[in-house]
Order: sequence, then C-alpha cells, then structure tokens
Amino acid sequence: MHVCVLGAGIVGLATAWQLQRDGYRVTVVDRAQAGTGASGANGAQLSYSYVQPLADPSLWRQLPSLLLAPDSPLKLRLQMDTHQWRWGLRFLAACRASVSRRTTARLLQLAGESRAGFERLMAEAPMDCDFTASGKLVLYPDAGSLDGAVRQLELQRELGSVQTVLTPGQCLEIEPALAHSRARFAGGIHTPAECAADCFKVCQELLLRLRQRGVNFVFDTAVTRLVPDGLRVAAAESAKGHLHADAFVVALGTASHRLARPLGLDVPVYPLKGYSITADARCAPGDAPRVSVTDAARKVVFARIGDRLRVAGMAELVGESTTIPADRIEALLATAREVFPNASDYQHVAPWTGLRPATPTGEPLIGRLPGSPTNLLFNTGHGALGFTLAFGSAQRISTLLQGGGSRPPLHLPVSNPLELTP
Repeated sequence: MHVCVLGAGIVGLATAWQLQRDGYRVTVVDRAQAGTGASGANGAQLSYSYVQPLADPSLWRQLPSLLLAPDSPLKLRLQMDTHQWRWGLRFLAACRASVSRRTTARLLQLAGESRAGFERLMAEAPMDCDFTASGKLVLYPDAGSLDGAVRQLELQRELGSVQTVLTPGQCLEIEPALAHSRARFAGGIHTPAECAADCFKVCQELLLRLRQRGVNFVFDTAVTRLVPDGLRVAAAESAKGHLHADAFVVALGTASHRLARPLGLDVPVYPLKGYSITADARCAPGDAPRVSVTDAARKVVFARIGDRLRVAGMAELVGESTTIPADRIEALLATAREVFPNASDYQHVAPWTGLRPATPTGEPLIGRLPGSPTNLLFNTGHGALGFTLAFGSAQRISTLLQGGGSRPPLHLPVSNPLELTP
C-alpha cells in the first residue's frame, strides 16, 4: 500500500518514518523543503511531562492584560476572516477546567507514546541533533501564579508525571545561571525527565534516513486540491500534476484547513505565530543554562542546543503573516538579557518566526474526520507541542491505517507505485 504524506515538517517526517518502518511505501510532498516551516527554529523543548493547554480557565483572568499590554506575549489582530472568529470563540469556550483537565490527560498520554517513539528512533538510528535530557524548570513570578501551577502539577502527578515545586534557592541549585535573575521569580516547577533537541536537525537526519530507506520526496510542490472520487480521494493536485496514492495523510499544519474546506470538512486549526532567536552560548559554568527554562510570566522558553541558546515565545493570532517585526525580536532579546545576562554576548542572533498550527482545545487532530473520504487521515493541530507529540501521533496514524484503534480499518486497494501525472 502506498501512502502520500502531505507535509515535511517534524509531524509529517515522523509519520513517514513510522509508516515506512511498518511496511508502507511512502511519498512525502511539501511546498518547500524539509523542516522549513514551524519546525525550523522552534523552542527545541521536548515537553513530555508538562503539557498545560493554552485553553485554561486561568486565561480569563489574564486576558485583559495579555491583550492590552504593549509588551504582551499574546497579540490579536482581528481579520475579516470567519475562520479566525470561529476559532477564537471555540478557544474561549474551551477555557474551562473540565476541558483543560481532559486535554491535559490526553496530551500526557500522547506525549508518553511520543517519547517512546523518539527513543526507539534514536536507538535504531542515532542522529546528531544536540539532544539533551537535562530536565526543565518553569519559573513563576509571584505566589499566585505559582499556586495555580501547583494545581496543574497535582493533576499531572495523578497522571504519572514526576515534578517538584521549588523555592528560588532550589531553582538556583538546579540551574546556577539563574543567579542574576533570582529576584524575578517566586519559585518554580522542576520536571527532571524533560529533554531538548534541535528540531530542524532531527528533520534533516530523518530526511537522509528516509531517502536511504526508499521514501520518495517531492519538494517545492504545493498541493492545491484533493481530488475526490466517490468516498475516496483519488489524487492530490499540484501545479506539477496529480499525485496518486492509496491513502493520504494531511500533515500540513496551518494549511490543513484550506485544503480540507473544499471537501466540506471543518478543520479547526489556526496559526499561532511565534518567534525565536538563536545565539552562540558561552561555555563557562553558570553562564548559559544547561536545563531548559520557561519564563511563565513572559511565555518565553530557553533551551541549550549544543553550543547555542534558543530563546522562543509569544503567540499571535494575526493570520498567515510571516513577517518578523523588529520589536518582537527586541522583546526576546530583552528577556534573554534579563534572565541570562551572561549566557551570550547577544551581538549576533538569528531571528525566526513560525506559524504553530493550533486547535481551540490544544489537542491535535489525528485520524479521519466525520464525513471525510475513507482514505484521508489528518495529523495536524499540534500547536506548540509539534516536536513533543510528533512520534506518538505518527504511531497512531499507522495504527489507524492498519485497522487498529477505535475507528474501522481503511479498506484500500493496492495500487502501482505513487505516480505524478500531468
């Protein structure tokens, strides 16, 4: 059976890896190159045990300051776009304790599956991706925000996570590089088993290994339409011709909504625009962090990847814009200099922006949608957790194709090798 994976970000490539490993013939199609979208320079954290959804009841209290403060990490620019409005209303409706708890449980389950999948990949095909397993610290600015985090910790602990509440002094024992910013936080949550890696390097290593295993790649080719044929998708249409396969997996991130709409499918995925900078890290003890750190107040994450420091954050609902305003990069730089002033000279930084595909609840869409063609599956909507969840969702896609899980098997004919026809 031939499967066409649409999208060559970390989710699409992980899907291709799992499918090829399970015996499928695979072709991957992307409008650009591997790992150049939201996977390119993301936060680098593999947050397997700390997955609090953005849609949380605490957001109601923070919403006015988040939307109105000039330096807010959250920005909303209303568009003449019914998709944005519908997504926003669904997001606000999801900001309830019951929804957040359910989403947390499901994300932790998927994250556990993903950790196992990534570890299996690293054991089978070791790769140079600046991987570390040095843990994660989430810092909170005051007692109130720390108390709220403790409630989330208790929920995650019930679901199997191992986490500890720390005083500022204990945070410094774990990460001495925080000494210069101790006055900025009231405490933190430590998750010792968390990891970090360079997602773009993982994408490039996967590309190399998949090619060696016979996976076909069609790059610089945008899929413009899915061609229906009765209850199935017959082909994916592009400017270069039609791509034929037995089954199709849509892993296109924020572009998934547009591709599905002509089929009458509602894919509630909207871009949350984020930014990052990457700087050379100093190597002296206590200068640059070794542990991954999240500044909860400013929603900025820090991750050491090799001899570099990745600083990433912010969430903007501004449509599909990929411009990089200077003030957003300056805000990241200012936070980095405050939290880790000795980590780098910050003279030469690489700025980046990416569109994280988010669902209103924060739970990705994996599998068939109601009313969708029988040979069409979705693997999208992972938000800021795409790297974390990629290998777990890939396993679920493969299980569904094999007829496992809660959905019926896909009854697909076996075709000739995937062809590109004019």
